[in-house]
Amino acid sequence: MPDRRSQTITRGVQRAPNRAMLRAVGFGDADFEKPIVGVANAYSTITPCNVGLDTLARRAEAALRAAGMMPQTFGTITVSDGIAMGTEGMKYSLVSREVIADSIETACSAQCMDGVLVVGGCDKNMPGAMIAIARMNIPALFVYGGTIKPGRYGGRDLTVVSVFEAVGEYSAGKIDAAELLEVERRACPGAGSCGGMFTANTMSAIFEAMGMSLPYSSTMAAEDAEKAESAGRSGTVLADAVRRRLLPRQILTRQALENAIAVTMAIGGSTNAVLHLLAIARAAGVPLVLDDFETIRERVPVLCDLKPFGRFVTTDLHHAGGIPQVMKILLVHGVLHGSALSITGETIAEVLRHVPDTPRAGQEVIRPWDRPLYPQGHLAILRGNLASEGSVAKIAGVQRTRLTGPARVFDSEEACLDAVLGGRITAGEVVVIRYEGPRGGPGMREMLSPTAAIIGAGLGDAVGLVTDGRFSGGSHGLVVGHVAPEAAVGGAIALVQDGDSITIDADRRVLQLEVADGELARRRKAWTPPPAKYTTGVLAKYTKLVSSSSLGAVTDL
Repeated sequence: MPDRRSQTITRGVQRAPNRAMLRAVGFGDADFEKPIVGVANAYSTITPCNVGLDTLARRAEAALRAAGMMPQTFGTITVSDGIAMGTEGMKYSLVSREVIADSIETACSAQCMDGVLVVGGCDKNMPGAMIAIARMNIPALFVYGGTIKPGRYGGRDLTVVSVFEAVGEYSAGKIDAAELLEVERRACPGAGSCGGMFTANTMSAIFEAMGMSLPYSSTMAAEDAEKAESAGRSGTVLADAVRRRLLPRQILTRQALENAIAVTMAIGGSTNAVLHLLAIARAAGVPLVLDDFETIRERVPVLCDLKPFGRFVTTDLHHAGGIPQVMKILLVHGVLHGSALSITGETIAEVLRHVPDTPRAGQEVIRPWDRPLYPQGHLAILRGNLASEGSVAKIAGVQRTRLTGPARVFDSEEACLDAVLGGRITAGEVVVIRYEGPRGGPGMREMLSPTAAIIGAGLGDAVGLVTDGRFSGGSHGLVVGHVAPEAAVGGAIALVQDGDSITIDADRRVLQLEVADGELARRRKAWTPPPAKYTTGVLAKYTKLVSSSSLGAVTDL
């Protein structure tokens, strides 16, 4: 049996081909002793969210190299939800979360990387990256590409959601074609992710709250110099974490996830946060269930007056103190875990030590604790015979939180949108969009087009909407999504008929189909599952693997 010295020599000989290939990409003799850190770059020109990422990746790469690391850049994908919205292409959006996670895990694990810095922008870049980071558990940090600056027209700030709502206004005869065109032309003035507290900005805020991104980085504008400077500092911080072996699962604890939920409630974040946090928690091995969101909602008020239901955009939040200011208010009032760890090596309490206890006077974006926008969080978990596994309601920005009305049933988003734009939805009705769940869609499309059209038509407070699909972070109104079990697997939503009475009661957290059990049993006996919409390709794979939305719509159960 060879001794230890000969084993070491043997391993060195075996690694010679690996070193030869690394020399071809710039390694010198001394570099083989340095940690290899991946830079996962989601740069693309597909979407304004990601068009500026290459600059950030290069800044981070330079900082890593200066800190004694050997950075190795590789690409991962993105799709634009805003561009795909309302089309068949939107079925690939949630699927892309899994593709992103799998691609980052594959590259880092195959090349035995010692750490990874991910640069992302559009909605699924972030949860996809964090799922991979939690799975691999190598030192990691996320760099957000930054928010877009608001467009301006008619004396008001615009976001991409303004265009969706303008379509509804045009269809309802409230604006003419010329005004619709002006809104469309001005809504997205440059690089960055959608500017309200929609899904991308919600997830970036969550990552900062969890300690996986640098303080203040989640609300910076994509085109501002401070964003590139923050990317460079992120590389330096990650290099230190690599040397200290500070691992993601030391940061992504139950406390960190509860902090993320608390911040989501305080900022009025997207319903998608529920789906993605469940998935991240599973990847990190941390127990988290739907009811945990409801528990935290009850004790955390909405403090930020942000679009889609508020007045301000994310750049306004940044200038008002950003996520650290929101977190400090929550910490002072006992609803944030200050002992949770940050990627900087400090605790959250230490990160926030210089942040004022109360928001700055003279701004209206962040409210003080005793004068919130809403006294409790805006994302409610509703249950009942229509959602025995649960559903997610966004209840902020609506004058009524309870509605009982006749169902208008649609088996696709397109059929519903046609009815809304055609003026065939009336006040008091509960619109049901089904077979749009994780498996039935497949891909759990976001219903921004119908919800925005309903708002634009002036029916936001008069019509309810229930779906087994998702909502964009830009959706608002009396809307209930993530209904589980979904229609495609025989959930009760598949049994609803036109005219059935449905109750949405956010105050009692109830979603109820007012039909007798015997009648539902009869309908269930007559129901047959629809055939698979796709039999080959990525959507077919996803259909076979994906779990219920109540579990985060994960594919690795």
